[in-house]
Amino acid sequence: MRVLVTGASGQLGYDCVQWLTAHGVTCCGVDREDFDLTDAQAVSTYIRTWQPDAIIHCGAYTHVDRAETQPEVCVTVNGVGTLNVVRAALSVNAKLLYVSTDYVFSGVQDESYGVNAQLCPQNVYGVSKTQGEEAVRSLMHRFFIVRTGWIYSKRGSNIVRQIIREAHGHGEIEAPMDQLGCPTYSADLAELICKMIATERYGVYHAANEGCCSVAELAEETLRRCGSRCRVRPVETVRRPHEARKPRNLRLDMQSLDAAGFQRLPNWKDALGRFLKQAGYEHG
Repeated sequence: MRVLVTGASGQLGYDCVQWLTAHGVTCCGVDREDFDLTDAQAVSTYIRTWQPDAIIHCGAYTHVDRAETQPEVCVTVNGVGTLNVVRAALSVNAKLLYVSTDYVFSGVQDESYGVNAQLCPQNVYGVSKTQGEEAVRSLMHRFFIVRTGWIYSKRGSNIVRQIIREAHGHGEIEAPMDQLGCPTYSADLAELICKMIATERYGVYHAANEGCCSVAELAEETLRRCGSRCRVRPVETVRRPHEARKPRNLRLDMQSLDAAGFQRLPNWKDALGRFLKQAGYEHG
């Protein structure tokens, strides 16, 4: 099987390429230097030339707050760009796995979100990823949509590395106690995605490390494992000007994985510990 991975310099795309390469799968990781997702001709030409059997589409505009002031750019990359990838995939008869987000949900319900819950994004980024999902669902039959959230790895900016940076040299940091979600170690998710794309078990899935927590709880666990003396002060979310609206509950129900016979990801505390150790953050 030949697998093309978009967004290969990002957190998840990079880890997907690493896993595929380590397991002897012929793969090609591409990014903006290879083609612009918003250029339909460039996307089509590259994919038609490489002739993949499967495409893992990780490439996206992911800066949630900046999207509020750059809505056109965000929607074009995540909506139109995904449509371009879908059309190119169809032209070479490749199956597609689209990485989506928990931000497609409103976050107002108290229970966790199942795969069939109503989509009601509350910010520009969420709207753009919802448009991407619609492009995939409306045109393809051989597809996977994988929603996830709070991804972290050693690459780029993410929630865990931001916590560590903010705590450095400080005795106390504030963290929201009213934002709930599922932290997701990119390496764990990449393994699941790469195994999923090798199957014909198409559909919509939720995939994140098991369990959930608030941002404040994640910060406390991170700093505890790092041996930091910095304290975490739980606070309520205060939305600043030009920042995206952050839904309060983005817990994902993983039963879709069970129904299809896929193994759930390890508990979020286990994953966080492995990441911090591998990244050289963990104390002792």
